Amino acid sequence: MQPVSLDERLAHIARGKEEYRTRIPWLADSMTNDLKNAFGDRNNSEFVISPEGKVLIARAWSNPDQLREDLEELVGKSDTLTDVSDLERPMKKKAAEESKVARGIVPRVDRPSGAQPLKVTAHAIKGDQLLYLKLRAEAAGDLTRDGKGPLHLAFRLDPIHRVHWNNLAAPLRFEIPAPEGVSVEPSTVEAEKVTLVEADSDPREFLIEVDRGDSEGPLELTVNYFACDDDNRWCNAVTQTFSIGWEIDRDGGRVNNRGGSSGRGMKGKGGKGMKGRPRSGAPDPSRILSRFDTDEDGKISREEATGPMVQRFDQADANEDGFMTKEELVNSFERRRGK
Repeated sequence: MQPVSLDERLAHIARGKEEYRTRIPWLADSMTNDLKNAFGDRNNSEFVISPEGKVLIARAWSNPDQLREDLEELVGKSDTLTDVSDLERPMKKKAAEESKVARGIVPRVDRPSGAQPLKVTAHAIKGDQLLYLKLRAEAAGDLTRDGKGPLHLAFRLDPIHRVHWNNLAAPLRFEIPAPEGVSVEPSTVEAEKVTLVEADSDPREFLIEVDRGDSEGPLELTVNYFACDDDNRWCNAVTQTFSIGWEIDRDGGRVNNRGGSSGRGMKGKGGKGMKGRPRSGAPDPSRILSRFDTDEDGKISREEATGPMVQRFDQADANEDGFMTKEELVNSFERRRGK
């Protein structure tokens, strides 16, 4: 759940402190994620920094056991060790059981294979309107590479605002007016009516087909829905707009694909749902270049590489000039496949 303002980001921290009952300091990055980007853009990295501000250990992926060994080597062993059970953290399961709002009611919609998160910008119709709803857009490889393919849309109510769907009111409905030369199918979609419960907080997910043609401009989406306070004090009709760009969101985290099957939970033009496209199984050099080439110079520098790409950099950089080109990526993948 990505916050859209610094106030929301700080609210997420406040919720984390409340839920996990921590006493350690929390750090909030800027809304452009300057610190995360400067530290390598990794999703779950780990750093040990000295009191003087020197980075002593940098790890691409957190490893608690190795971190314990690092700290023992740097500052010595501790006489006592704290166990998770000692922290008296409230269990998420217990919190879910105490919630009056149902979950797990609405069927999920499978993402297309090889999907990548796109950059999404949220807009409020009214200046003081809270953006209760967050949109995550994930594009299939065909769409980001060739401009034509499935787009997975997931509308989620941000739990920091403590609201739910009112299933007694009209269901969520969104429109995507296609610019000239662009095809969106379907362009007007209404979620299926939920009748099992009067209120729930499940995401509303959809799969649409997009043909961008020669357009590089974003898709503009308008969504209407009813948001109700979890304590049943109010229920408001809300309109939000989103701009969906075609740049891969490097801060979007991983896409946990559930496979590429048909889209459920949608009605309207083309409402029978579309099937995701099969994954070829081979890495796509164009998509990798688009994801990592942040300065758009047509190649990936050592500084731009993150995650497993760091370990493979020297092997792929055949001419040892400190950059990976698309041709070098293609040759590297062919070598790994034994061609």
